[in-house]
Amino acid sequence: MKTPHYFLQTEAAPASGRWREAFPKGRLLDLESLRRILRATPGGSSYVWLGSADAAWPDHVQQLRLAQPAARIVLLSNAPQEAQGLAAMDMGVRAYTHAHAVPALLHEVALVIEHGGIWVGPELLQRLVRATSRALSRAPVQAAWDSHDPLDNQAQEELASCWTLLSPRESQVARAVVKGWSNREVAEALFISERTVKAHLGAIFEKLGVRDRLQLALRLAASVETA
Repeated sequence: MKTPHYFLQTEAAPASGRWREAFPKGRLLDLESLRRILRATPGGSSYVWLGSADAAWPDHVQQLRLAQPAARIVLLSNAPQEAQGLAAMDMGVRAYTHAHAVPALLHEVALVIEHGGIWVGPELLQRLVRATSRALSRAPVQAAWDSHDPLDNQAQEELASCWTLLSPRESQVARAVVKGWSNREVAEALFISERTVKAHLGAIFEKLGVRDRLQLALRLAASVETA
C-alpha cells in the first residue's frame, strides 16, 4: 500500500466491516491522532475516509484539510443524499458514496480519485455536470472567441481541435453528456444501447485526456448550448 488509507473512527461513525476488508492495512484513528499524522506528512497525499453519520463531519473535513491540503477525503453515508453530497464536494471532499459499499467498489473509488477524478452517485454527477455546463455557457465566452488576444485565440483553437478528434457519433454523445444527460437518455435519443454509449464515452475520454463526465464538461461546455 504505497499511499496510506486512514479511517476517522468516531463513536457515531465507526468503520464498516467492508471498509476494513477493502483496506486491511488501513488504520482506524481518532481525530487528534489523524491530524497529527497528516501534519507530519505535509507533502504527502493520504486517503482519508470518514462517515457522515457523525453530525460533526463538516468540521472534521475542515480540520483534516487544514492538516494536509493534499489529502484525498472520502465521505461515506448510510443513506446518500444529493444535498449532502453537494455540500461535501463544495468543502473539498473528493468522493461521496455509500458507507456499506462492497470492497471492490471502495477500491474503484480510491483508484478514481488517485488519478485526479471525483466519485459521486450518477444522479449527483449529472447535476454537477449540468450546473457546470450552464455556468460556463453563461460566461462571457463570445468575447474570447472574437478577441485578437493570442491567449484567447489559442484557447479557441484548442477547443475546436477537441471536436475534430471525435467521430460524428462521439460528438453527439459528448454534446449530450455535457448537457447533463444520463447514459440512458443519450441511448434513447440516439437509438443506441447504453452499452454503446459507455463505449463511446470511453473513447471520448481517452481522445480528450479526461477522466470523467465533469472533466469533459469543463473541457467542452463553452462550445455547447446547454439551454
